[in-house]
Amino acid sequence: MPRNKEETEGLSLLGNKKTVYKDTYAPEVLETFVNKHQGNDYMVTFDCPEFTSLCPITGQPDFAKITINYIPNVKMVESKSLKLYLFSFRNQGDFHEDCINIIMKDLVKLMEPKYLEVKGIFTPRGGISIYPFANYGQPGTKYEKIAENRLFDSLK
Repeated sequence: MPRNKEETEGLSLLGNKKTVYKDTYAPEVLETFVNKHQGNDYMVTFDCPEFTSLCPITGQPDFAKITINYIPNVKMVESKSLKLYLFSFRNQGDFHEDCINIIMKDLVKLMEPKYLEVKGIFTPRGGISIYPFANYGQPGTKYEKIAENRLFDSLK
């Protein structure tokens, strides 16, 4: 239960009984709230095991588990808005790598986190699985170095 009105100010989706699912890519549904523990470095993880998008060439559906990890700064993403945002890719025609990079860039723009990474574990198509990974670390900080290390660790 929120302690005061400031904690829920600007959140229009949470608790709304009439959820609208967008049928096209919709970054505008993303909402944030203030991180109450800005002095702490801690990781927040979201798993979306039912992500879908469309192949931009064939129009066939692609399925994936998307994992998002981030170290918040001032803003945090509200989970229902994130769910609706990820759902909006359902009819979006993008390659796997594009989806992951778009998600990362949208979340960086939205929250300006200290660190953020997005990984897609796409189900095989034609006998090949694709696992794109994209990340971001605040430039000029230790998080930039963490991002570089994590990117190269993801290659192992």
